[in-house]
Amino acid sequence: MNAFSGVGGSVAAVAAAAFAIVGLSQPLVGQPSPGELELVDSVFVSQAGDTVSAQYGYLWVPESRTKPEGRLLRLGFVRFPSTSPDPGPPIIYLAGGPGGSGIDAARGIRFPVFMALREAGDVIALAQRGTRGSIPLLACPEPWAYPLEQVLTREAFLQSMLAWSRRCVDYWSALGIDLAAYNTVESADDVEDLRKALGLDQVSLWGISYGTHLALSVLRRHPTSVHRAVLAGVEGPDQTYKLPSNQQAVLEQVHSMVLADSAAGASFPDFLGSVKMVLDTLKEAPAAVTGRDPNTGEAVSVTIGEFDLQWLTAGSIGDPSVLSQLPYVYSLLAAADFASIAPFVAGSRTRSMLAMSFAMDCASGASAQRLEEVRRESTETLLGDAIDFPFPYICDAWPHATLGDAFRSPVHSDVPTQFISGTLDGRTPVSNAEEVRSGFPNSGHLILEGAGHSDGLVLSTPRIREVMVEFLKGGAPADERVAVPFRIFVPEP
Repeated sequence: MNAFSGVGGSVAAVAAAAFAIVGLSQPLVGQPSPGELELVDSVFVSQAGDTVSAQYGYLWVPESRTKPEGRLLRLGFVRFPSTSPDPGPPIIYLAGGPGGSGIDAARGIRFPVFMALREAGDVIALAQRGTRGSIPLLACPEPWAYPLEQVLTREAFLQSMLAWSRRCVDYWSALGIDLAAYNTVESADDVEDLRKALGLDQVSLWGISYGTHLALSVLRRHPTSVHRAVLAGVEGPDQTYKLPSNQQAVLEQVHSMVLADSAAGASFPDFLGSVKMVLDTLKEAPAAVTGRDPNTGEAVSVTIGEFDLQWLTAGSIGDPSVLSQLPYVYSLLAAADFASIAPFVAGSRTRSMLAMSFAMDCASGASAQRLEEVRRESTETLLGDAIDFPFPYICDAWPHATLGDAFRSPVHSDVPTQFISGTLDGRTPVSNAEEVRSGFPNSGHLILEGAGHSDGLVLSTPRIREVMVEFLKGGAPADERVAVPFRIFVPEP
């Protein structure tokens, strides 16, 4: 789950795209049909300037399959041709978020991995419905913003987000967009429609984070359509809402690593104690410091409270580059140096977000048992439920499908599957994959000691790429543990 996804482009451009889609609900001459496909040969250019011949594609799908006469969406994708003389089924990349674009991911630092996987088959980077590269891109017309000089309490944060959410919902509803149609079941059927439109017997799936949640839905709904699957950073059917105990476990791992390192142990002898002390201090008396307004660059007063720290810390768990510095940061805060984090607090108070992210996560939801686990654990852990907040409460403002407990039940599949997890990933921990893996008898689990979430599940060691290529070429799934460099930051004396 990551509703706080940044988006680019002007609101005018987004609105124009939306109006184009709204128009498709009218009986126009030459209107596309569901399943209609457009393919264009072109050259793909990565952010680093690398080029490769590729095929851009556009697939028309129903916005809602419960409304056969309703409007259509245009999904974008890029297909990179295989370098193998005897390629296997094409590999469809499913981005995380929800809200990430597969095309953006292929263009960024993961580009070499996309290219390497061509040894196994064509690689297709899909822009899921509502994301950049598909139409409409469901960007909210204004960013969410919270006054820097005010304390960000849980209740004030929720009320601010609810008001902002309703404005975003009103905007897209006025354009005729059915936000409830942006859910994982519809997206899973989009993947199946893409397979059919391309005339493929089967495809392999490569999903990361939310992309694994989507891949599992494809495996449940269209089991014979999937050849193989790589699931990195697993979000199971009932794991959309994160357990606070998983973030606590990562903090405790960091604490143990501090004690195991003589230099770090001498500098930060009680990391967990410092975290608790700082949070207790800010709960009693929020700190007002001077920072920079992220929009204007001007010096402004920033008020930092307990929830600011819980939210920022929870959001950083999964990024080893930040985790390695947490003991140092909390040592500064324990010495009342709150000005050091003022820029980060100020930056977190303004976010551009996608409507589809909220609709997707609210639709996936959680079982009553999962919600009770989150509630119980939030009272027993340092960061509480900050990793999930403002979910599930924000869903009161968002139209969303009710997928139900059948959707959240375990998936059982004989499809060969490679699971990948990082031991410092507090969002999609090793235990997530192990829980899901119980329904996958033909699977392996690559565990990365010292890796976190997102890019760490792709780029933290060359072994990841080797395992993925070998597996997708027909090899057995790997069961192994690989060490990834990680060390607690200690400033120079």
